[in-house]
Amino acid sequence: MPVDRAAVLDAAKYLRGVRPLDPDELREYVESQPHEAVVRQVLREHAAELGVVERSDGTFAPASGEPVRPDFDGVDALPREYERVVENLLIEQWGADWHTDDSGATLRETIRRFKEDYYRQHAVEYDYEVALGYAVYHLASYYAAVQYALDDLAGGGLLTDDLRVLDVGAGVGGPALGLFDFLPEDALVEYHAVEPSDAADVLDELLAETGRNVHPTIHRETAEEFDPDGEYDLVLACSVLSELDQPAETAQKYVDALADDGTFLGLAPADKNTSTHLREVERTLEERGATVYGPTPRLWPDERPTDRGWSFDERPDVAVPSFQERLAGASQRPSEFTHTEVRFSYSLLRTDGEREHDVSLSADRLLKLADADDRVTDRVDAVLAKLSRNLADEDANPLFKVSDGSEREDCYAVLVRPTSLNRDLEAADYGDLLSVESALVLWNDDEEAYNLVVDEETVVDAA
Repeated sequence: MPVDRAAVLDAAKYLRGVRPLDPDELREYVESQPHEAVVRQVLREHAAELGVVERSDGTFAPASGEPVRPDFDGVDALPREYERVVENLLIEQWGADWHTDDSGATLRETIRRFKEDYYRQHAVEYDYEVALGYAVYHLASYYAAVQYALDDLAGGGLLTDDLRVLDVGAGVGGPALGLFDFLPEDALVEYHAVEPSDAADVLDELLAETGRNVHPTIHRETAEEFDPDGEYDLVLACSVLSELDQPAETAQKYVDALADDGTFLGLAPADKNTSTHLREVERTLEERGATVYGPTPRLWPDERPTDRGWSFDERPDVAVPSFQERLAGASQRPSEFTHTEVRFSYSLLRTDGEREHDVSLSADRLLKLADADDRVTDRVDAVLAKLSRNLADEDANPLFKVSDGSEREDCYAVLVRPTSLNRDLEAADYGDLLSVESALVLWNDDEEAYNLVVDEETVVDAA
């Protein structure tokens, strides 16, 4: 006898505000008295609609909707369960010795080709072999990178345990898996992936490994064609904006699909082309009304940066996944097929006016970087965000990109004399605000950038 789903759901809606939903109890409220397992399955399938999470004791309770603040301490490696999925797909495609002989050569050539296409800014066609190569080469690093960006959002109390997520250009799923593992197990996630290519087949297999409170749907449409349904708390656009014909226009459609307190997270590789392209899209969307939450700051009223915008974060490498190790080990150039660097650019956009640094500076005493040319050879005070790790060669003075959101040219802080009074420059995290006193402003002809020289006279404090 078919289960009366409507009756189960009506009972669940009635009881969910009273106490946790116990499938064994809930069946008593349905005339046909379905089996407990049947009731449990109905609740699982409609959990997002009901707004409930399945708890470890087998009951279902409403998601709180409260901010999550995970105890996040970085990412060491891609979890083993995801490695196994990729390895199994490789074995299904080419057999147990997929990494050797003709199949290994085919996969290595596939990776070389999409790396070359990407470097030359050519479109990458994602058939199934390319999707597998992409998983081998990129899955681990994207899994890690997105979690550092999410930690910024969670640090501001802007990521809750009840999320409707839209993943535009989801690919094989690195950012999605990173999101799910960043959140607590009892977070309710209604996840929608937009991915038209064969990468969706790999994504589908990986999503099967996610927790009981992740409810995924894959839409096999392009980002341009997909019509967002309703509002989303988080829109992910990871390594996709540079591949779109009209990136700003397409991204605007998804910004418009945000809930009032939602966030659009754009993420891109750290190379110059994709990183600066992300900033171009960010600035265009800002001109159209979006608010840049971070990590790039806007510290001066009515000022926006017009420098080239090349800014990226870098975090510790992840461990080499087993499938990368096997493919690289069968190659004469192993380093060509290991990709464990976590270097990325990201942008967090909102529509509610929220900013990571709610600061509005005045020019009474502080340097505005837009006016740096007027202060060359002067010592100045400033408030700046640190927007890079050390960019200098090993034997050179430490060099860090800095920004206050007004700059017309690139600006850097150069640490020429480390002291106990300026050590916060090196210690600060990516995106942190710094108060700088008595830095020397110089113009660098070679780099066409302004340098703020930090020496024994300079004081730098975390702001």
